Amino acid sequence: MFQLDYMDHSPLYEQIKEKIKALIISGAMKPDEKVPSVRELAQSLTINPNTIHKAYKELELEGYIYSVRAKGSFVTPIYNKINQARKDNLLLELDKLVAELAYMNVPKEQLIARIEELYGRGRQKNND
Repeated sequence: MFQLDYMDHSPLYEQIKEKIKALIISGAMKPDEKVPSVRELAQSLTINPNTIHKAYKELELEGYIYSVRAKGSFVTPIYNKINQARKDNLLLELDKLVAELAYMNVPKEQLIARIEELYGRGRQKNND
């Protein structure tokens, strides 16, 4: 599925969370698709199951996956993924990034072009 970077200074659970998010956002994992079980992923990556569990809990809190008792975890369909608090946090991060890029004299047109390019890519993947 993916590999962890043990040279990276970020915690393993965070690497797992980010890699699964990337798979979901890219469309590699489809809505309602079963996510590997904690045990399966822990064996595959040879790490403690508690680490996987922590990553899954955060993904669930952010609205990327949902759990069904005795069935496992699944990718949340896009129409259920709209989590206002998460959107607000991401927009706040974007505000900070735009402010810093403006401070660095990156032209507004370049930022707009980049956003349009990325937004178009994201919309295409969600429509596939």
